[in-house]
Amino acid sequence: MNIYLEIFSTFAKIGAFTIGGGYAMLPLIKSEVVNKKKWLDENEFLDVLAISQSAPGVFVINMSVFIGLRVRGKAGSVIAALGSALPSFVAILLIAMFFDSFKDNEVVQSVFKGIRPAVVALIAVPLIGMSKGMNLNRYTSLIPVITLLLIVAFRISPIYILIAGALLGIFYHYLIKR
Repeated sequence: MNIYLEIFSTFAKIGAFTIGGGYAMLPLIKSEVVNKKKWLDENEFLDVLAISQSAPGVFVINMSVFIGLRVRGKAGSVIAALGSALPSFVAILLIAMFFDSFKDNEVVQSVFKGIRPAVVALIAVPLIGMSKGMNLNRYTSLIPVITLLLIVAFRISPIYILIAGALLGIFYHYLIKR
């Protein structure tokens, strides 16, 4: 199969068959990109995930761009981004065209109520899996807890936390690790 077609079809499948967007797509992205295609290893996947979350924009599109770039350069990044975005674009376009005719339908509302808990599980599973692959120790395992506390209890913007984390990482690398 042509590599560009393979990149496009892989990300189109991810985009088409994942309900809940973003974090709910992580298990499928990891399965396809790390386990099946072997385009990235586990550590590279975690690095791409961290960079994609830190970069502006939709993080799944960011991930597809980084992965496509890694696999086949600039053209691969464009193809991967199109593959990720196209299914959602078509679905949203169709929903927008017919939304008024079914928005009050009880069956449709029940379907969405049933999907919500599944989406929470789809988000939780990769987070638990990623935490195992991060080699957390008793000190670094406090970082997610402190981050959650700062965001929820003190309403500190995640942007400030990301900047502080980057600065602390630089400080650790240059002053303590050396």
